[in-house]
Amino acid sequence: MHTEELQARAAVMKALASPARLKIIEILNEGERCICEFQPLFHMNKSTLSRHVAALKNVGIVRERREGARTYLRLATPCILKIFDCTMELIQTENTRRSDLIIGT
Repeated sequence: MHTEELQARAAVMKALASPARLKIIEILNEGERCICEFQPLFHMNKSTLSRHVAALKNVGIVRERREGARTYLRLATPCILKIFDCTMELIQTENTRRSDLIIGT
């Protein structure tokens, strides 16, 4: 595997390494949304929220379009949601393994 590919993968994983960004992705899974709808859902200021959105845009997970004064966001790569299923499978497997260790001791 080439270094550039590894760096690109790491950039995507880094963009996903935030609960706020994961929440943005989950919201956008329901469809395109105006960024103005996100502010009440997050306990952070607009500039922080914008940085989170920018991180997702920079790696190609989210796209935006402007309509007048409004900016709309959508998932550019809905396949990213597959990583959520894989992550939950990993968490459940690890929880089972830990539970088995505790019971077995």
